[in-house]
Amino acid sequence: MLIGYARTSTLEQEAGLDAQLRDLAALGCEKVFKEQVSSVAPRKQLDAALEFARSGDTLVVTKLDRLARSVTHMGSILAALEAKGVALRILNLGVDTGTPTGKLMLNVLTGVAQFEREMMLERQREGIAKAKAEGAYKGRKPTARAKAEEIKALAAEGLSMGAIATKLGIGKGSVHRALASGKTAVPA
Repeated sequence: MLIGYARTSTLEQEAGLDAQLRDLAALGCEKVFKEQVSSVAPRKQLDAALEFARSGDTLVVTKLDRLARSVTHMGSILAALEAKGVALRILNLGVDTGTPTGKLMLNVLTGVAQFEREMMLERQREGIAKAKAEGAYKGRKPTARAKAEEIKALAAEGLSMGAIATKLGIGKGSVHRALASGKTAVPA
């Protein structure tokens, strides 16, 4: 049985999810699991797809990045699939782990993808360090700390932390930290 898995990171990516679902249906996937969550968030539908798969089945994804977030994560997914006798097919790469060549290609491509991501993050860190050295990068302005006096004044008026957060457009945790620094008690 062909089992499809489709994922986008945000709800705004409807077209991307629709395209994945269309491709999986065209391939003949009998069961499709779909979700719209970040790759780092718990992915209940991926877990359900892995649980559903049986020996002889093939899990199908349209792209590698829809499935795994790192080489380690990919390795754990592959180990789970192999333990159940389930193959993995990645459409845009033409990879099928049902063959020895497919397994080799997947390991190579996963390593290259992680290398590429790490290089991008390294370039980003270097750019930020250079901008800081030139005085051009200061990070974002601390919004809640700048409003500490206003937070304390609203708390003195008897507003709850939730009401203060809403009124000032900041998080309730930020209100709590601002009040904790001044030891002002306020209702939650």
